[in-house]
Order: sequence, then C-alpha cells, then structure tokens
Amino acid sequence: MIWTVSTDAGPIVVREQIEPDDEPGILELFAACDDWFEAVNGTPSAPGDVQSLFYALPEGASFEDKRLFTIRDGDKIVGLIDAVLGFPHRGAAAVGLFLIAPSHRRRGLGTAVANVLLTEAREGGLDTVTASAHDTWPTGQAFLRALGFTIGPPAEPSGNRVSASGEAPVRRASLSIGA
Repeated sequence: MIWTVSTDAGPIVVREQIEPDDEPGILELFAACDDWFEAVNGTPSAPGDVQSLFYALPEGASFEDKRLFTIRDGDKIVGLIDAVLGFPHRGAAAVGLFLIAPSHRRRGLGTAVANVLLTEAREGGLDTVTASAHDTWPTGQAFLRALGFTIGPPAEPSGNRVSASGEAPVRRASLSIGA
C-alpha cells in the first residue's frame, strides 16, 4: 500500500514494505538518527541494523506478520516504521520502531503519519496498538502520550532480538483504537 499524507511541510509518501533498492536510503536515515540509536541502544547505528529489521520478531510472531514502512519526502527516505500484526494478540499490532530523520522532526510529520496508519489499523479490524517506549528517549514517550498511548512499566525482553549491552529497558505503550 502507498499513502500520500498531507503535512504542514507538504505531502509525504508512506510506502508499505521495503524494496532492495531502499537499503542505501535506510542506511542514510539510520546514520542521521544516531542520536536515537545511541540513546536507545547505547551505540551508533550499524549496517546490520537494516538486516535485523527483517528478522527481529516478538515471541510467537511470524515473518508473514512483519510490516516495514518507509516515509518519503520526494525520493528521500525520512522515516521508517517497523510493525508486527497480530501481536501481542490477534486484534493488535506492535510497533517496534517509529523513526523520523532529525531534518523532519517536530514538523507534524510523525503525528500525521501515525494518524493515517492508526485509521488504517482501526478500519482493518484491529483494536489495539502497542509501541516500544524508551526512558532514554523522552521525546518518543511524549509523542506516544500525545497520540493517546498509555505507557506501562519496564517490560521484560522477549522474542528473537538480542539486546545490546548498553541498551535501556523498554516500556510497552498501549492504545485502544476500538475497531
């Protein structure tokens, strides 16, 4: 699917699923977002972070449920969203990553994209969206709260993703979207 999202800064395109040709643009996005990687993982981004997008899944989720979305300003990838459908229960979606390039932060882009995807999730029959919320990234927690998410206590690590040594605990944020 492809959505064109109106923002105060102009139209942004959200495209579901990553193409092989997207890797250089995603690597560039990750390098630009080293502030997030260092805050959350304790290290800058690395080339292996792109590959891990395809393989990191929560316990019990399948690869068929994985969704990766790019956010584009023209031809430039300025954001990435990693989500898993059917987790933590059949009517839910879990967002593991919602990354926006520093050049496009605080311009309403994230909120506009989130609202379009939340509407799609609701219309698709989902009733809950969860997201990862890191104490070391308070602007992300503020973003989730502004969207109406409730942020819970630190969660235990799960799934097949290996945590880095400097990685901060993650909290689960939850939003009821009532299909």
